[in-house]
Amino acid sequence: MALALRQQLKLTQQLLMTPQLQQAIKLLQLSRLELADSIRQEIEQNPLLEEISPGDTDYEISPDSLAATEETPDIPEPEKTGEVNMEDVSSMREINWEEDYANYYDAGFSFSKETPDRARLSQIDFLTKETNLQSHLQWQLSHSELDSELRDAGLFVIGNLNHNGFLDVTVEDITREIDCDEKTARRAIAIIQDMDPAGVAATDVQESLLLQLKRLDLEDTLAAEIIKDHLHSLELKNYRTIAKAVKRPIKEILAAIKVITGLNPYPGEQYSERDVHYIIPDVFVHMVGDEYLIVLNDEGLPRLKVSSAYEEIVERNSGASVETKAYVKEKLRDALWLIKSMQQRQRTIYKVVDSLLKFQKDFFERGVEHLKPLVLRDVAEDIEMHESTVSRVTTNKYMHTPQGIFELKYFFSTALPQRNGESLSAESIRQRIKAMIKNENPDKPLTDNAISNILSGEDIKVARRTVAKYREQLGILPVKHRRKPKI
Repeated sequence: MALALRQQLKLTQQLLMTPQLQQAIKLLQLSRLELADSIRQEIEQNPLLEEISPGDTDYEISPDSLAATEETPDIPEPEKTGEVNMEDVSSMREINWEEDYANYYDAGFSFSKETPDRARLSQIDFLTKETNLQSHLQWQLSHSELDSELRDAGLFVIGNLNHNGFLDVTVEDITREIDCDEKTARRAIAIIQDMDPAGVAATDVQESLLLQLKRLDLEDTLAAEIIKDHLHSLELKNYRTIAKAVKRPIKEILAAIKVITGLNPYPGEQYSERDVHYIIPDVFVHMVGDEYLIVLNDEGLPRLKVSSAYEEIVERNSGASVETKAYVKEKLRDALWLIKSMQQRQRTIYKVVDSLLKFQKDFFERGVEHLKPLVLRDVAEDIEMHESTVSRVTTNKYMHTPQGIFELKYFFSTALPQRNGESLSAESIRQRIKAMIKNENPDKPLTDNAISNILSGEDIKVARRTVAKYREQLGILPVKHRRKPKI
């Protein structure tokens, strides 16, 4: 059969997402900070969008549909900026640069005068970046009188320290990368180890602790012997075994361990760059009488309106070109759609929180232990929306409740069946395990198998491996590390 080109009409249906719909979906899953940044970007790109300042009246465009772009909206007359006559400069005083623009924080300082007030701000108060471990060591290295080769080796050692302050490279790596001899590499490591903080540039915890004891002139004491030869027994808190091995009384063992516990096994952690992220709730749930009140947090989010400065451009009798009118109408449509999407986002969040309040009422009244199993489908069916929409709404959103601040995802938990036919949420089981371990006997701490048996006695079927997984998720150590030291 010969191949030939033919024209054929075919009718098909496709689901296409317009840019406006994609924007509306994107707004649902953004956090508060991301949403504020996204809105400000839209304000910069769309000249018809304006932010309502606190001094403005409560004026916002709330279109019922995007058909509002076909006709010119009834927008108040824009304020006109007063004109400035550049020829009349009599009212303009001469600028005194020294008085008006002098450095406020250095003004008036003189070594011949008294010392400035300590409460007075300085430029140093505006430094926001904290000193990390590398910069702290580099500052000390810069004050050392070293030759160029040894300084380069020292910088290489500093650059290869991890966040705990341990050295991640070997002597062979230093000699190969810096092209120096082994003696120079070892000397560079020793120089860094003599710096602050004590124990830095070690290869592991054991060496770090020994370096710290050396700094205290305790390298030949019982504490050093325990770290060298009995570190494993020390981790297990098996003090009796240590006393038997070193042939010392338990009183001396406890005194040595007191010295060891005063050391820092990870000297670099105090300089770790860990930013503190403060959580601002998106929703507040307040108890008012016997009812719960849901309040959406709009603080910090720009309140939008459509600029009135372009009203004359879209009028029929205006002298603007067709291209200009088309551009303004397109931007007007985008602005109205963004405002509508913002309103829809807030309404959707309210609906989801109201549904969570209905399903998890016991949690709000009695605490985390009474959290019920819940999946996205339950909330989606309740508010008549798709599961993906509920998933987007609950992403990176936080709610302030009478029990504390929780992420919206926190209220969704898998179900663990009980023997009586009911179900408990996995989070409530974790809280029960946490409470058991908190009240356990330190001489005989509960094993994972014992916790599983206790839960089984309460008609809660949880395997030992599941208990171990939940314990690790809670950051609780295993039983051998929770047991009271044997003395």
